[in-house]
Amino acid sequence: MSFSLIIFWTTSEFVLYDASMCSSNNQPRDSDKKNRKLKNEDDTPPPVQLQVLDEDHNLKNLTVLNLRSNHISGSIPATIGSISALKVLDLSYNGLSGEIPESLGGFPFLTSFNVSYNNLSGPVPSRLSHNFNSSAFVGNLQLCGFSATTPCPVAPAPGGPSAPSEEISKGKDKKLSTKDIILIAAGCLLIVLLIICCILCCCLIRKKASAKGSKGGAEAGKGGAAARAEKGVPPTASEVEAAGETGGRLVHFDGPMVFTADDLLCATAEIMGKSTYGTVYKATFEDGNQVAVKRLREKITKGQKEFETEVNVLGKIRHPNLLATRAYYLGPKGEKLLVFDYLHRGSLATFLHARGPDTPIYWSTRMKIIKGITGGLLHLHTEQNMIHGNLTSSNVLLDEENNPKITDYGLSRLMTAAANANVIATAGALGYRAPELSKLKKANTKTDVYSLGVIILELLTGKSPGESMSGLDLPQWVASIVKEEWTNEVFDLELMRDASVIGDELLNTLKLALHCVDPAPSARPEVQQVQQQLEEIRPETAASSGDEGGAAPPPSTNS
Repeated sequence: MSFSLIIFWTTSEFVLYDASMCSSNNQPRDSDKKNRKLKNEDDTPPPVQLQVLDEDHNLKNLTVLNLRSNHISGSIPATIGSISALKVLDLSYNGLSGEIPESLGGFPFLTSFNVSYNNLSGPVPSRLSHNFNSSAFVGNLQLCGFSATTPCPVAPAPGGPSAPSEEISKGKDKKLSTKDIILIAAGCLLIVLLIICCILCCCLIRKKASAKGSKGGAEAGKGGAAARAEKGVPPTASEVEAAGETGGRLVHFDGPMVFTADDLLCATAEIMGKSTYGTVYKATFEDGNQVAVKRLREKITKGQKEFETEVNVLGKIRHPNLLATRAYYLGPKGEKLLVFDYLHRGSLATFLHARGPDTPIYWSTRMKIIKGITGGLLHLHTEQNMIHGNLTSSNVLLDEENNPKITDYGLSRLMTAAANANVIATAGALGYRAPELSKLKKANTKTDVYSLGVIILELLTGKSPGESMSGLDLPQWVASIVKEEWTNEVFDLELMRDASVIGDELLNTLKLALHCVDPAPSARPEVQQVQQQLEEIRPETAASSGDEGGAAPPPSTNS
Protein backbone atom coordinates (compact mmCIF):
# COMPACT_ATOMS: atom_id res chain seq x y z
CA MET A 1 0.00 0.00 0.00
CA SER A 2 1.51 3.41 -1.00
CA PHE A 3 0.76 6.85 0.38
CA SER A 4 1.65 10.52 -0.37
CA LEU A 5 3.25 13.07 1.94
CA ILE A 6 3.36 16.80 1.05
CA ILE A 7 5.33 19.08 3.39
CA PHE A 8 5.23 22.89 3.32
CA TRP A 9 7.00 25.59 5.30
CA THR A 10 5.66 29.11 4.78
CA THR A 11 6.51 32.60 5.98
CA SER A 12 4.24 35.61 6.12
CA GLU A 13 6.92 38.30 5.64
CA PHE A 14 9.31 38.93 2.74
CA VAL A 15 11.84 41.76 3.17
CA LEU A 16 14.44 43.07 0.76
CA TYR A 17 16.15 46.05 2.44
CA ASP A 18 17.15 47.37 5.85
CA ALA A 19 14.04 48.32 7.81
CA SER A 20 15.79 51.46 9.13
CA MET A 21 15.28 53.03 5.71
CA CYS A 22 11.54 53.31 6.30
CA SER A 23 10.03 55.95 8.54
CA SER A 24 7.37 54.96 11.02
CA ASN A 25 4.61 56.68 9.12
CA ASN A 26 5.45 54.64 6.02
CA GLN A 27 4.91 51.23 7.64
CA PRO A 28 2.09 49.09 6.17
CA ARG A 29 -0.84 47.94 8.25
CA ASP A 30 -0.30 44.77 10.29
CA SER A 31 -3.48 43.32 8.86
CA ASP A 32 -2.13 43.50 5.32
CA LYS A 33 -0.20 40.23 5.54
CA LYS A 34 0.37 39.77 1.85
CA ASN A 35 2.26 43.09 1.56
CA ARG A 36 5.99 43.25 2.08
CA LYS A 37 8.72 45.91 2.03
CA LEU A 38 11.05 46.31 -0.91
CA LYS A 39 14.22 45.98 1.16
CA ASN A 40 17.29 43.75 1.25
CA GLU A 41 16.72 40.04 0.78
CA ASP A 42 19.36 39.44 3.50
CA ASP A 43 16.67 40.30 6.10
CA THR A 44 14.47 37.32 5.21
CA PRO A 45 13.77 34.75 7.97
CA PRO A 46 16.54 32.15 8.43
CA PRO A 47 16.27 29.30 5.89
CA VAL A 48 15.10 25.84 6.87
CA GLN A 49 17.60 22.94 6.73
CA LEU A 50 16.35 19.85 4.90
CA GLN A 51 16.70 17.01 7.43
CA VAL A 52 18.39 13.75 6.42
CA LEU A 53 16.04 10.88 5.73
CA ASP A 54 17.21 7.35 6.59
CA GLU A 55 15.72 3.92 6.94
CA ASP A 56 14.56 4.63 10.50
CA HIS A 57 11.99 7.09 9.11
CA ASN A 58 10.18 4.18 7.43
CA LEU A 59 9.27 6.24 4.32
CA LYS A 60 9.78 3.48 1.78
CA ASN A 61 6.16 3.79 0.58
CA LEU A 62 6.26 7.59 0.16
CA THR A 63 5.24 8.54 -3.41
CA VAL A 64 5.06 12.38 -3.40
CA LEU A 65 7.58 14.78 -1.78
CA ASN A 66 6.77 18.45 -2.57
CA LEU A 67 8.92 21.09 -0.82
CA ARG A 68 8.51 23.90 -3.40
CA SER A 69 9.15 27.55 -2.29
CA ASN A 70 9.96 26.88 1.39
CA HIS A 71 13.24 28.80 2.01
CA ILE A 72 15.17 25.51 2.38
CA SER A 73 18.97 25.71 2.32
CA GLY A 74 21.87 23.28 2.58
CA SER A 75 22.54 20.30 0.37
CA ILE A 76 20.12 17.65 -0.88
CA PRO A 77 20.42 14.55 1.38
CA ALA A 78 21.60 11.53 -0.59
CA THR A 79 19.38 9.33 1.58
CA ILE A 80 16.29 10.65 -0.25
CA GLY A 81 17.33 8.11 -2.87
CA SER A 82 16.36 5.32 -0.47
CA ILE A 83 12.65 6.20 -0.91
CA SER A 84 12.24 3.71 -3.72
CA ALA A 85 8.49 4.26 -4.28
CA LEU A 86 8.86 8.01 -4.94
CA LYS A 87 7.02 9.25 -8.05
CA VAL A 88 7.07 13.05 -7.59
CA LEU A 89 10.01 15.06 -6.18
CA ASP A 90 9.74 18.90 -6.23
CA LEU A 91 12.49 20.95 -4.50
CA SER A 92 12.20 24.06 -6.73
CA TYR A 93 12.39 27.74 -5.65
CA ASN A 94 14.55 27.19 -2.55
CA GLY A 95 18.16 27.93 -1.55
CA LEU A 96 19.59 24.43 -1.90
CA SER A 97 23.29 24.24 -2.76
CA GLY A 98 25.92 21.64 -3.61
CA GLU A 99 25.62 18.85 -6.15
CA ILE A 100 22.62 16.67 -6.97
CA PRO A 101 23.31 13.26 -5.35
CA GLU A 102 23.75 10.33 -7.74
CA SER A 103 21.25 8.39 -5.63
CA LEU A 104 18.42 10.60 -6.99
CA GLY A 105 18.91 9.03 -10.41
CA GLY A 106 17.93 5.58 -9.15
CA PHE A 107 14.18 6.06 -8.59
CA PRO A 108 12.43 3.35 -10.65
CA PHE A 109 8.99 5.02 -10.62
CA LEU A 110 9.88 8.75 -10.73
CA THR A 111 7.67 10.63 -13.24
CA SER A 112 8.06 14.26 -12.07
CA PHE A 113 11.31 15.90 -10.92
CA ASN A 114 12.01 19.64 -10.36
CA VAL A 115 14.99 21.36 -8.70
CA SER A 116 14.81 24.65 -10.66
CA TYR A 117 15.72 28.04 -9.17
CA ASN A 118 18.12 26.96 -6.43
CA ASN A 119 21.90 27.43 -6.04
CA LEU A 120 22.89 23.91 -7.09
CA SER A 121 26.19 23.27 -8.84
CA GLY A 122 28.13 20.53 -10.60
CA PRO A 123 26.94 17.94 -13.14
CA VAL A 124 23.39 16.57 -13.30
CA PRO A 125 23.23 12.76 -12.90
CA SER A 126 22.92 11.26 -16.37
CA ARG A 127 19.69 9.37 -15.65
CA LEU A 128 17.97 12.58 -14.53
CA SER A 129 19.18 14.63 -17.53
CA HIS A 130 17.97 11.88 -19.92
CA ASN A 131 14.54 11.48 -18.29
CA PHE A 132 13.64 15.15 -17.67
CA ASN A 133 13.91 18.30 -19.82
CA SER A 134 15.85 21.46 -19.00
CA SER A 135 12.90 23.18 -17.28
CA ALA A 136 13.51 20.90 -14.27
CA PHE A 137 17.00 22.37 -13.76
CA VAL A 138 16.94 26.02 -14.95
CA GLY A 139 17.75 28.83 -12.52
CA ASN A 140 20.89 27.06 -11.18
CA LEU A 141 23.70 29.01 -12.85
CA GLN A 142 26.47 26.62 -11.75
CA LEU A 143 24.59 23.46 -12.74
CA CYS A 144 25.74 21.78 -15.94
CA GLY A 145 25.04 18.82 -18.21
CA PHE A 146 21.22 19.06 -18.31
CA SER A 147 20.99 20.38 -21.90
CA ALA A 148 23.12 20.90 -25.00
CA THR A 149 23.62 24.58 -24.05
CA THR A 150 25.04 23.80 -20.59
CA PRO A 151 27.94 21.34 -21.07
CA CYS A 152 30.14 20.47 -18.10
CA PRO A 153 33.81 21.56 -18.20
CA VAL A 154 36.45 18.88 -18.78
CA ALA A 155 37.88 17.67 -15.46
CA PRO A 156 41.63 18.40 -14.91
CA ALA A 157 44.12 15.53 -15.11
CA PRO A 158 44.45 13.61 -11.83
CA GLY A 159 47.59 13.93 -9.78
CA GLY A 160 49.41 16.95 -8.47
CA PRO A 161 51.64 18.07 -5.62
CA SER A 162 50.32 16.66 -2.37
CA ALA A 163 53.51 16.38 -0.37
CA PRO A 164 53.45 19.98 0.97
CA SER A 165 50.20 19.27 2.83
CA GLU A 166 52.01 16.65 4.88
CA GLU A 167 54.70 19.15 5.83
CA ILE A 168 52.07 21.69 6.84
CA SER A 169 50.28 19.13 9.00
CA LYS A 170 53.56 18.36 10.77
CA GLY A 171 54.06 22.06 11.51
CA LYS A 172 50.65 22.20 13.16
CA ASP A 173 51.66 19.62 15.75
CA LYS A 174 53.38 22.33 17.80
CA LYS A 175 51.02 23.43 20.59
CA LEU A 176 50.65 27.05 21.71
CA SER A 177 51.39 27.90 25.32
CA THR A 178 48.77 29.43 27.62
CA LYS A 179 50.59 32.76 27.50
CA ASP A 180 50.53 32.80 23.70
CA ILE A 181 46.81 32.06 23.65
CA ILE A 182 46.06 34.90 26.09
CA LEU A 183 48.13 37.38 24.07
CA ILE A 184 46.44 36.38 20.81
CA ALA A 185 42.98 36.65 22.37
CA ALA A 186 43.76 40.07 23.84
CA GLY A 187 45.06 41.32 20.50
CA CYS A 188 41.95 40.10 18.67
CA LEU A 189 39.69 41.73 21.25
CA LEU A 190 41.53 45.04 20.90
CA ILE A 191 41.19 44.94 17.11
CA VAL A 192 37.45 44.22 17.38
CA LEU A 193 36.96 47.14 19.79
CA LEU A 194 38.81 49.51 17.45
CA ILE A 195 36.66 48.40 14.50
CA ILE A 196 33.46 48.93 16.51
CA CYS A 197 34.59 52.42 17.53
CA CYS A 198 35.35 53.34 13.91
CA ILE A 199 31.95 52.10 12.76
CA LEU A 200 30.14 54.08 15.46
CA CYS A 201 32.03 57.25 14.55
CA CYS A 202 31.21 56.84 10.87
CA CYS A 203 27.54 56.25 11.65
CA LEU A 204 27.33 59.38 13.82
CA ILE A 205 29.01 61.53 11.16
CA ARG A 206 26.76 60.16 8.43
CA LYS A 207 23.64 60.59 10.56
CA LYS A 208 24.42 64.26 11.18
CA ALA A 209 25.10 64.87 7.49
CA SER A 210 21.85 63.12 6.51
CA ALA A 211 19.86 65.15 9.02
CA LYS A 212 21.15 68.43 7.57
CA GLY A 213 20.68 67.34 3.97
CA SER A 214 17.20 65.89 4.47
CA LYS A 215 15.82 69.14 5.88
CA GLY A 216 16.94 71.24 2.94
CA GLY A 217 17.89 69.09 -0.04
CA ALA A 218 15.17 66.45 0.23
CA GLU A 219 12.30 68.90 0.64
CA ALA A 220 13.64 71.18 -2.08
CA GLY A 221 14.25 68.27 -4.44
CA LYS A 222 10.85 66.71 -3.92
CA GLY A 223 9.10 70.06 -4.11
CA GLY A 224 10.93 71.00 -7.31
CA ALA A 225 10.09 67.70 -8.95
CA ALA A 226 6.44 67.99 -7.93
CA ALA A 227 6.25 71.53 -9.31
CA ARG A 228 7.67 70.36 -12.64
CA ALA A 229 5.16 67.49 -12.72
CA GLU A 230 2.26 69.91 -12.21
CA LYS A 231 3.45 71.84 -15.27
CA GLY A 232 3.64 68.65 -17.32
CA VAL A 233 7.45 68.57 -17.37
CA PRO A 234 9.07 65.24 -16.34
CA PRO A 235 11.38 65.37 -13.29
CA THR A 236 15.13 65.37 -13.82
CA ALA A 237 17.43 62.72 -12.37
CA SER A 238 19.16 65.16 -10.02
CA GLU A 239 15.86 66.39 -8.54
CA VAL A 240 14.67 62.88 -7.70
CA GLU A 241 18.07 61.74 -6.41
CA ALA A 242 18.17 64.69 -4.00
CA ALA A 243 14.95 63.43 -2.41
CA GLY A 244 16.45 60.02 -1.47
CA GLU A 245 18.82 59.60 1.48
CA THR A 246 19.04 55.79 1.45
CA GLY A 247 22.66 55.48 0.40
CA GLY A 248 21.58 54.28 -3.05
CA ARG A 249 20.81 56.17 -6.25
CA LEU A 250 17.47 56.52 -8.05
CA VAL A 251 17.49 57.79 -11.65
CA HIS A 252 14.25 58.77 -13.44
CA PHE A 253 13.75 58.93 -17.20
CA ASP A 254 10.21 60.25 -17.65
CA GLY A 255 6.72 59.31 -16.61
CA PRO A 256 3.53 60.53 -14.94
CA MET A 257 4.62 59.86 -11.32
CA VAL A 258 7.13 61.55 -9.03
CA PHE A 259 8.68 59.48 -6.22
CA THR A 260 11.93 59.28 -4.29
CA ALA A 261 14.17 56.36 -3.40
CA ASP A 262 12.66 56.37 0.09
CA ASP A 263 9.15 56.20 -1.40
CA LEU A 264 10.16 53.25 -3.58
CA LEU A 265 11.92 51.24 -0.87
CA CYS A 266 9.16 51.82 1.69
CA ALA A 267 6.31 50.92 -0.69
CA THR A 268 4.28 47.82 0.10
CA ALA A 269 5.16 45.07 -2.34
CA GLU A 270 3.49 41.96 -3.71
CA ILE A 271 5.40 39.34 -5.68
CA MET A 272 3.98 39.00 -9.20
CA GLY A 273 6.39 36.43 -10.63
CA LYS A 274 9.94 35.12 -10.91
CA SER A 275 12.21 34.43 -13.87
CA THR A 276 15.85 33.76 -14.66
CA TYR A 277 16.45 37.52 -14.68
CA GLY A 278 14.94 38.17 -11.23
CA THR A 279 11.69 38.86 -9.35
CA VAL A 280 8.83 41.20 -10.35
CA TYR A 281 6.83 43.07 -7.69
CA LYS A 282 3.74 45.26 -7.66
CA ALA A 283 4.75 48.22 -5.47
CA THR A 284 2.05 50.43 -3.94
CA PHE A 285 3.05 53.89 -2.67
CA GLU A 286 1.52 55.62 0.34
CA ASP A 287 -0.67 57.76 -1.97
CA GLY A 288 -2.11 54.63 -3.66
CA ASN A 289 -0.18 54.88 -6.94
CA GLN A 290 1.34 51.63 -8.22
CA VAL A 291 4.37 50.68 -10.29
CA ALA A 292 5.95 47.40 -11.40
CA VAL A 293 9.46 46.79 -10.04
CA LYS A 294 11.85 44.15 -11.39
CA ARG A 295 14.64 43.29 -8.95
CA LEU A 296 17.51 41.81 -10.98
CA ARG A 297 19.63 39.03 -9.54
CA GLU A 298 22.98 40.60 -8.58
CA LYS A 299 25.07 37.56 -9.52
CA ILE A 300 24.01 37.53 -13.17
CA THR A 301 24.11 41.25 -14.02
CA LYS A 302 27.06 43.11 -15.51
CA GLY A 303 29.24 45.51 -13.52
CA GLN A 304 27.80 48.86 -12.47
CA LYS A 305 29.49 50.95 -15.19
CA GLU A 306 28.39 48.67 -18.05
CA PHE A 307 24.95 48.29 -16.46
CA GLU A 308 24.35 52.05 -16.29
CA THR A 309 25.48 52.55 -19.88
CA GLU A 310 23.04 49.94 -21.20
CA VAL A 311 20.10 50.84 -18.95
CA ASN A 312 20.33 54.50 -20.01
CA VAL A 313 19.85 53.32 -23.60
CA LEU A 314 16.78 51.28 -22.61
CA GLY A 315 15.33 54.24 -20.70
CA LYS A 316 15.14 56.34 -23.86
CA ILE A 317 13.17 53.79 -25.94
CA ARG A 318 9.56 54.84 -26.47
CA HIS A 319 6.89 53.11 -28.60
CA PRO A 320 3.14 52.49 -28.06
CA ASN A 321 3.72 48.72 -28.01
CA LEU A 322 6.83 48.64 -25.79
CA LEU A 323 6.60 48.92 -21.98
CA ALA A 324 8.70 51.97 -21.09
CA THR A 325 11.43 51.85 -18.43
CA ARG A 326 10.57 54.74 -16.08
CA ALA A 327 13.49 54.62 -13.62
CA TYR A 328 16.24 52.48 -12.15
CA TYR A 329 17.75 52.21 -8.66
CA LEU A 330 21.28 51.17 -7.66
CA GLY A 331 21.51 50.16 -4.00
CA PRO A 332 24.51 50.44 -1.65
CA LYS A 333 24.86 46.64 -1.53
CA GLY A 334 24.73 46.08 -5.29
CA GLU A 335 20.93 45.94 -5.62
CA LYS A 336 19.59 46.77 -9.09
CA LEU A 337 15.90 47.66 -9.60
CA LEU A 338 14.05 48.59 -12.81
CA VAL A 339 10.75 50.52 -12.54
CA PHE A 340 7.91 50.28 -15.09
CA ASP A 341 4.25 51.27 -15.38
CA TYR A 342 1.94 48.75 -13.70
CA LEU A 343 -0.73 47.31 -16.05
CA HIS A 344 -3.69 45.81 -14.19
CA ARG A 345 -4.71 43.39 -16.96
CA GLY A 346 -1.49 41.43 -16.69
CA SER A 347 0.11 39.32 -19.40
CA LEU A 348 -1.27 38.01 -22.69
CA ALA A 349 -0.68 34.45 -21.42
CA THR A 350 -2.98 35.08 -18.43
CA PHE A 351 -5.54 36.92 -20.58
CA LEU A 352 -5.69 34.04 -23.06
CA HIS A 353 -5.36 30.94 -20.87
CA ALA A 354 -6.63 31.92 -17.38
CA ARG A 355 -9.92 33.64 -18.22
CA GLY A 356 -13.36 32.38 -17.37
CA PRO A 357 -15.67 30.59 -19.83
CA ASP A 358 -17.92 33.66 -19.99
CA THR A 359 -15.12 35.94 -21.26
CA PRO A 360 -14.70 35.32 -25.00
CA ILE A 361 -11.93 36.95 -27.02
CA TYR A 362 -13.18 37.95 -30.46
CA TRP A 363 -11.15 37.92 -33.66
CA SER A 364 -10.85 41.72 -33.87
CA THR A 365 -9.17 41.78 -30.45
CA ARG A 366 -6.77 38.96 -31.33
CA MET A 367 -5.77 40.63 -34.60
CA LYS A 368 -5.26 43.93 -32.75
CA ILE A 369 -2.87 42.20 -30.35
CA ILE A 370 -0.99 40.47 -33.21
CA LYS A 371 -0.51 43.77 -35.04
CA GLY A 372 0.62 45.55 -31.87
CA ILE A 373 3.25 42.94 -31.02
CA THR A 374 4.51 43.03 -34.61
CA GLY A 375 4.76 46.83 -34.51
CA GLY A 376 6.73 46.80 -31.26
CA LEU A 377 9.12 44.13 -32.54
CA LEU A 378 9.59 46.06 -35.80
CA HIS A 379 10.62 49.16 -33.83
CA LEU A 380 13.21 47.15 -31.89
CA HIS A 381 14.70 45.61 -35.03
CA THR A 382 14.74 48.66 -37.32
CA GLU A 383 14.90 51.75 -35.08
CA GLN A 384 16.88 50.40 -32.10
CA ASN A 385 18.93 47.67 -33.82
CA MET A 386 17.97 45.45 -30.88
CA ILE A 387 17.05 41.76 -30.62
CA HIS A 388 14.50 40.72 -28.01
CA GLY A 389 15.68 37.11 -27.61
CA ASN A 390 12.94 36.01 -25.19
CA LEU A 391 9.60 36.93 -26.79
CA THR A 392 6.75 34.94 -25.19
CA SER A 393 3.09 35.62 -24.38
CA SER A 394 4.14 36.03 -20.73
CA ASN A 395 6.41 38.91 -21.80
CA VAL A 396 3.53 40.78 -23.46
CA LEU A 397 1.30 42.89 -21.18
CA LEU A 398 -2.10 44.40 -22.03
CA ASP A 399 -3.44 47.84 -21.11
CA GLU A 400 -7.09 48.71 -20.45
CA GLU A 401 -7.86 48.82 -24.20
CA ASN A 402 -6.06 45.52 -24.94
CA ASN A 403 -3.10 47.27 -26.56
CA PRO A 404 -0.08 44.96 -26.19
CA LYS A 405 3.14 46.15 -24.52
CA ILE A 406 6.28 44.04 -25.02
CA THR A 407 8.43 43.69 -21.88
CA ASP A 408 11.93 42.37 -21.07
CA TYR A 409 13.41 43.76 -24.31
CA GLY A 410 17.09 44.68 -23.99
CA LEU A 411 17.54 42.84 -20.69
CA SER A 412 20.08 40.54 -22.33
CA ARG A 413 22.37 43.59 -22.59
CA LEU A 414 22.37 43.90 -18.79
CA MET A 415 23.20 40.24 -18.13
CA THR A 416 26.21 37.95 -18.29
CA ALA A 417 26.63 35.40 -21.09
CA ALA A 418 25.80 32.51 -18.72
CA ALA A 419 22.50 34.13 -17.73
CA ASN A 420 21.49 34.68 -21.37
CA ALA A 421 22.25 31.03 -22.20
CA ASN A 422 19.95 30.01 -19.34
CA VAL A 423 17.17 32.24 -20.72
CA ILE A 424 17.46 30.58 -24.15
CA ALA A 425 17.18 27.15 -22.50
CA THR A 426 14.06 28.26 -20.58
CA ALA A 427 12.44 29.60 -23.76
CA GLY A 428 12.98 26.19 -25.35
CA ALA A 429 11.22 24.47 -22.47
CA LEU A 430 8.24 26.83 -22.89
CA GLY A 431 7.95 26.20 -26.65
CA TYR A 432 8.97 29.61 -28.06
CA ARG A 433 12.62 28.93 -28.98
CA ALA A 434 13.63 28.63 -32.63
CA PRO A 435 15.16 25.19 -33.34
CA GLU A 436 18.51 26.61 -34.52
CA LEU A 437 19.15 28.22 -31.09
CA SER A 438 20.08 24.81 -29.69
CA LYS A 439 23.32 25.18 -31.70
CA LEU A 440 23.73 28.93 -32.30
CA LYS A 441 23.12 29.99 -28.67
CA LYS A 442 22.67 33.59 -29.89
CA ALA A 443 19.35 35.15 -30.88
CA ASN A 444 18.81 37.17 -34.07
CA THR A 445 15.95 38.76 -36.01
CA LYS A 446 14.85 35.41 -37.49
CA THR A 447 14.64 33.75 -34.04
CA ASP A 448 12.47 36.69 -32.88
CA VAL A 449 10.20 36.15 -35.92
CA TYR A 450 9.89 32.46 -34.97
CA SER A 451 8.73 33.46 -31.45
CA LEU A 452 6.25 35.93 -33.01
CA GLY A 453 4.87 33.12 -35.17
CA VAL A 454 4.36 30.91 -32.12
CA ILE A 455 2.40 33.71 -30.39
CA ILE A 456 0.19 34.14 -33.49
CA LEU A 457 -0.52 30.39 -33.47
CA GLU A 458 -1.28 30.65 -29.75
CA LEU A 459 -3.90 33.34 -30.47
CA LEU A 460 -5.39 31.38 -33.39
CA THR A 461 -5.62 28.01 -31.60
CA GLY A 462 -6.12 29.08 -27.98
CA LYS A 463 -3.50 26.49 -26.98
CA SER A 464 -0.41 27.12 -24.85
CA PRO A 465 2.94 26.34 -26.57
CA GLY A 466 4.09 24.63 -23.39
CA GLU A 467 1.43 21.93 -23.74
CA SER A 468 2.48 18.61 -25.25
CA MET A 469 0.13 17.56 -28.07
CA SER A 470 0.84 13.92 -28.95
CA GLY A 471 4.54 14.57 -28.40
CA LEU A 472 4.56 17.58 -30.77
CA ASP A 473 5.13 21.25 -30.02
CA LEU A 474 2.53 23.81 -31.16
CA PRO A 475 4.02 24.60 -34.63
CA GLN A 476 4.50 20.88 -35.38
CA TRP A 477 0.96 20.05 -34.24
CA VAL A 478 -0.60 22.79 -36.39
CA ALA A 479 1.46 21.72 -39.42
CA SER A 480 0.36 18.10 -39.01
CA ILE A 481 -3.34 19.08 -38.85
CA VAL A 482 -3.05 21.30 -41.92
CA LYS A 483 -1.23 18.54 -43.80
CA GLU A 484 -4.18 16.20 -43.17
CA GLU A 485 -6.49 18.92 -44.60
CA TRP A 486 -8.34 19.30 -41.28
CA THR A 487 -7.50 23.00 -41.08
CA ASN A 488 -10.73 24.00 -39.30
CA GLU A 489 -9.75 21.74 -36.38
CA VAL A 490 -6.80 24.06 -35.68
CA PHE A 491 -8.77 27.19 -34.77
CA ASP A 492 -10.08 28.09 -31.32
CA LEU A 493 -13.79 27.19 -31.09
CA GLU A 494 -14.57 30.77 -30.01
CA LEU A 495 -13.34 32.04 -33.38
CA MET A 496 -15.56 29.58 -35.24
CA ARG A 497 -18.59 30.93 -33.32
CA ASP A 498 -17.63 34.60 -33.88
CA ALA A 499 -20.03 36.08 -36.45
CA SER A 500 -17.54 38.82 -37.38
CA VAL A 501 -14.87 36.38 -38.52
CA ILE A 502 -14.10 36.20 -42.23
CA GLY A 503 -12.82 32.74 -43.14
CA ASP A 504 -10.13 34.03 -45.48
CA GLU A 505 -8.68 36.21 -42.71
CA LEU A 506 -8.18 33.21 -40.42
CA LEU A 507 -6.65 31.07 -43.17
CA ASN A 508 -4.31 33.80 -44.39
CA THR A 509 -3.18 34.60 -40.84
CA LEU A 510 -2.56 30.89 -40.23
CA LYS A 511 -0.44 30.68 -43.40
CA LEU A 512 1.57 33.72 -42.27
CA ALA A 513 2.15 32.19 -38.82
CA LEU A 514 3.36 28.90 -40.36
CA HIS A 515 5.67 30.94 -42.59
CA CYS A 516 7.15 32.59 -39.47
CA VAL A 517 7.81 29.23 -37.74
CA ASP A 518 9.43 27.60 -40.76
CA PRO A 519 12.27 25.33 -39.48
CA ALA A 520 14.65 26.96 -41.99
CA PRO A 521 15.61 30.50 -40.79
CA SER A 522 16.21 31.73 -44.35
CA ALA A 523 12.61 30.85 -45.28
CA ARG A 524 11.12 33.06 -42.57
CA PRO A 525 10.03 36.62 -43.41
CA GLU A 526 11.47 39.74 -41.79
CA VAL A 527 9.23 41.67 -39.38
CA GLN A 528 8.57 44.37 -42.01
CA GLN A 529 7.11 41.71 -44.32
CA VAL A 530 4.97 40.29 -41.51
CA GLN A 531 3.50 43.73 -40.79
CA GLN A 532 2.80 44.35 -44.49
CA GLN A 533 0.99 41.01 -44.90
CA LEU A 534 -1.09 41.62 -41.76
CA GLU A 535 -2.30 44.93 -43.24
CA GLU A 536 -3.27 43.13 -46.43
CA ILE A 537 -5.20 40.48 -44.45
CA ARG A 538 -7.14 42.97 -42.29
CA PRO A 539 -6.71 46.70 -43.02
CA GLU A 540 -6.49 49.02 -40.01
CA THR A 541 -9.86 50.61 -40.79
CA ALA A 542 -11.59 47.24 -40.37
CA ALA A 543 -10.02 46.43 -37.01
CA SER A 544 -11.74 47.20 -33.74
CA SER A 545 -10.31 50.09 -31.75
CA GLY A 546 -12.57 50.26 -28.70
CA ASP A 547 -12.37 46.94 -26.88
CA GLU A 548 -14.27 46.66 -23.63
CA GLY A 549 -13.76 44.08 -20.91
CA GLY A 550 -12.17 40.84 -21.98
CA ALA A 551 -12.68 41.32 -25.72
CA ALA A 552 -14.40 43.30 -28.42
CA PRO A 553 -18.03 42.41 -29.11
CA PRO A 554 -19.05 41.20 -32.57
CA PRO A 555 -20.50 43.84 -34.90
CA SER A 556 -24.25 44.34 -35.00
CA THR A 557 -26.16 42.57 -37.75
CA ASN A 558 -29.14 44.99 -37.64
CA SER A 559 -27.67 47.61 -39.99
